Amino acid sequence: MLTEKEITEVANKFIREIEEEAKMELLILQKHIIKKPYGIIYFYTSKKYYETKDDKYAVAGNAPFLVEKETGNIVEFGTGASEEYYILEYEAGRWPIK
Repeated sequence: MLTEKEITEVANKFIREIEEEAKMELLILQKHIIKKPYGIIYFYTSKKYYETKDDKYAVAGNAPFLVEKETGNIVEFGTGASEEYYILEYEAGRWPIK
């Protein structure tokens, strides 16, 4: 089982990988973090969008993701429904779709 610090390290590493691919600086939205007994759910956006709120800096496909406490696995949610939908689907064992 991972500590909160270890979970945060996994999340930061995941964001850095996305940054390299997208070639833009990203940041985790600290105010939107959701802590659950099974892990932590993170939301992120581009730093430029966060600072300016200018849509030209918005990130497409920046789905929230969960870092599982037991395994450190990352579970990416979608963007087509609310985060509540994906959380409920995960908790019911229906997400990710296998």
